[in-house]
Amino acid sequence: MSTDPATLAASVLEAEAERQLEQAERSAPTVLPDDLLPGVGGEQLSMRDTLRAGGTATIALICMINVVEQVSRSSIGVLGPDIQTTLRISDTTLVGIVTISSVALVLGAVPLAWLADRMSRKYIVVLASLGGGLALFLTALVVNPFLLFWTLAAVGFSYAYQVPVFGSLMADTYPINGRARVFAIFFLAQPLGLLIGPYLVGLIADTAGGIEGWRWVYVTVAAPTALLGIVAGIFMPEPQRGRYEEELILGTQLERHDTRPELRVSISTAYQRMKKIKTFYFICVGIGVLGFAFVTVPVQMGLLLRDSYGYDAYTRGWVTSLGNSAAIVVIPLAGWLYDRTFRRDPERVVKIAGALILAFGAFMVIGLRMQSIVGLMVFVALAHGCTGAAFVGIGPIIGAVAPYRLRAQAFALIPVFIFLMGGFFGGLMTGALSDAHGERTALTIVVPFASLIGGSLFVYGARFLKRDISLAVEELLEEQAEVRRMSAGEEQTPALQVRNLDFSYGPVQVLFDISFEVRSGEVVALLGTNGAGKSTLLRAISGLGVPDRGVVRLHGRTVTYVEPEVRFQEGIVQLRGGAGVFWDLSVADNLRASMLATKLPPPEYRARVDRVTGLFPVLRERQALLARDLSGGQQQMLALAMALMHDPEVLLIDELSLGLAPLVVEELLGVVDRLRAEGLTIVIVEQSLNVALAVADRAIFLEKGRVRFAGPAQELAERDDLVRAVFLGGEGG
Repeated sequence: MSTDPATLAASVLEAEAERQLEQAERSAPTVLPDDLLPGVGGEQLSMRDTLRAGGTATIALICMINVVEQVSRSSIGVLGPDIQTTLRISDTTLVGIVTISSVALVLGAVPLAWLADRMSRKYIVVLASLGGGLALFLTALVVNPFLLFWTLAAVGFSYAYQVPVFGSLMADTYPINGRARVFAIFFLAQPLGLLIGPYLVGLIADTAGGIEGWRWVYVTVAAPTALLGIVAGIFMPEPQRGRYEEELILGTQLERHDTRPELRVSISTAYQRMKKIKTFYFICVGIGVLGFAFVTVPVQMGLLLRDSYGYDAYTRGWVTSLGNSAAIVVIPLAGWLYDRTFRRDPERVVKIAGALILAFGAFMVIGLRMQSIVGLMVFVALAHGCTGAAFVGIGPIIGAVAPYRLRAQAFALIPVFIFLMGGFFGGLMTGALSDAHGERTALTIVVPFASLIGGSLFVYGARFLKRDISLAVEELLEEQAEVRRMSAGEEQTPALQVRNLDFSYGPVQVLFDISFEVRSGEVVALLGTNGAGKSTLLRAISGLGVPDRGVVRLHGRTVTYVEPEVRFQEGIVQLRGGAGVFWDLSVADNLRASMLATKLPPPEYRARVDRVTGLFPVLRERQALLARDLSGGQQQMLALAMALMHDPEVLLIDELSLGLAPLVVEELLGVVDRLRAEGLTIVIVEQSLNVALAVADRAIFLEKGRVRFAGPAQELAERDDLVRAVFLGGEGG
C-alpha cells in the first residue's frame, strides 16, 4: 500500500466524495405531484366565497386592531424629535430606546405563541389589548428616558401577539385557495394605518399645542386599543386548527377519538423543528437581515424630515403618510397575484417576494440621493409598496409548510428574526452612523446591504418549498392512518410507535425513513454495527434530539415535539450506556438521587427501593458502598435499578451487555425476562445477536441509518447476510 501523502490525500478525498454522493442519494427528499399539494392546482376561490367560508368578523376585527396598532407605532417616527427635545436625549439614545424596547416584541411573541397553540386565541387578543391600552396611557406620563423605555417596551409586548395569533387565526379560518388575499387584507391594514396614522398623530399633537403635545397622542390611541380587544373577545370565533389542510388532503376533517389533552411543546423544541424546514429557515433569516432596515427607517426618516427640511410634527405626519400610499394600491394586487401564482407554481411566490425586497433597497437608495422632498417621498412610497407586497406572500407560505400544531409559534419567529437578529443591532448601528454622518448616509449604507442579502435568501429558499409542503402533507396523511387505526379499538394501539423518521446532526443525515412499532409488554432488540444509528434512534425517541421528519407516539399520543422531561414524566425512561450512575454516591444515595425530581410519598419510595433491590440482591447487600467501588456489572445493575425506580411505561436500554462478563450478562437477562413477564415494554440496543435472541421477542436490524430487517428475533438468526454484519461489521450480502 502506498504511503505517498499525495496518494493518501487523493484516496481520502475520493472516499469522502463517494460518501457525500451516497448520502445525497439516500437523503433525497420526496416531492409529491402538484395535484397532491394543498392549494396547488384546482380552482381559485373568489373573495366572496373565501369570506363566506370563514366569515367576515375575524378579518374585520383583525384589520381594525392592526390599523390602530400602526397608528400607535407610527407615532414614534413623527413624535420622536419632540420626545427627544422634551426628554433631552440624543439621536443614538432615542433610536436605542426604540430598538431595544422593540425586543419586547420578541420576548412577548414567543411565549404568547406558545399559549396560542394551546388555548383559545381570542382571549389572548382581549388581555393583550387591555394591557396595550394601559401601556399607551402610561407612555403619555413619562418624564425621563428610563420610563420611556419601559412604557414603550410594555407597548411592544402588548402588540407581540399579533403576528403569531393573527397569522394562525387567518390560516385556520380561511380556505387555502383564497388565503393570500385574506393576508393581503391584513397587510393592507398596515400601510393604511401608516397612511392615516402619521397625519392623525401630527394633527393631534398640533391641536394640543406646545412641545409636549405628543403626550395627548398616546392618551387618544389608548382607548380604541383596549375597546377593540374587548369587541374581538365577544364576536371573533375560534376556528378548528388545520381544518382546511385536512379537508383538501384527506377529503374530510379528522375525527380524533383521543380525548386526552395534547402534550405541551416547548418553545425551544418548536424552534428546532421549524429551523429544519428549509423554506421557513431561509425566509426567516432573510427577514432578520431586513430587520436592519425595517426598524430604523421610520425613526431615521422622521429625523431626516426635521433636520434636513425643518418640518414640524404636523408636516412630518402628512408627509410620512404619503410615503405609504403606494402600498395601499399594490398590496391587494399582490394578494390576487399570489393566489393565482401559488396554484401554478408555489416556488415563484417566494421568488417574487425576494425580487420585491431587492427592489425596496434600490428605490430607497435612489430616493435618498434626491434633495427634492417630492422625489424623496415618491421613491420611499415605491419602496414601501415593494415590502408590503413582498410580505403578503409570507403568511400563506408559512401556513403551508408549518405543522398546524406549531403554526402560531412559527409565525412568532418572524418578529424574533426581525427585531432580535436585525432590528436590535441595525438600530444601534444606524443610530451611531446617523450621529456621525447624518441620516441620509446612515440609511444609504444600511438599507442596500439589508435588502440585497435578505432578498437573495428568499430567492434561494424558494427551491425547497414543494419539498417542505410535501413533508407537511405526508405528516397529515400519516396522522389520518393512525386515527383510523385507533378508532378500530384500543387494543390496536402500540405502546411505542416510530413512523417515517429522519434525523440529522447538522448537515449529516444519520437516520432515513425509520418506521417500527413496539406492542405493550414486548421486548424489541435494536441491532446493528457501530455507526448504524441505534443510539441516535433512542435519542429521537427520548426527545434528546428533534427529527427532521416523522412521528413518535407513546400509546397513541404524539410526542414528536415534546420535551424530554415531559416524555420522561409520561413514562419513556432511557438507560444510557456506560454513564448511568453517580460514582461518588453510595448505592442508596444513587437510588435516592434518581427520584429527586419526583414527589413520591415516603411509603411509595420505600416500596420501589424494596422492589428494585429485590431484583438485584447484590445491591441490597451493598447499599452503603460507593458506586465507584462496585464492579462494572454491578454498576450496570445499579443504573438499571435507578431507571426502574420510575416505574416506566417504556424502558429504553442502550448497550445492556457492553463490556460485561458472561455471568453478569446472564443475570441481567434474567431480570429483563422477569420484567417482560410483568408486562414492561422494553427496547434494547445491542450489538450481540446472542443477547437479542435470548431476551427479545422481535429484532430490528439497522444498517447505515436504515431498517434492513424487522421481525421475530429467531427469524433474524436465519439471515446469514445480516448475521455476518452483526458479528463481523460487514454489509452482508
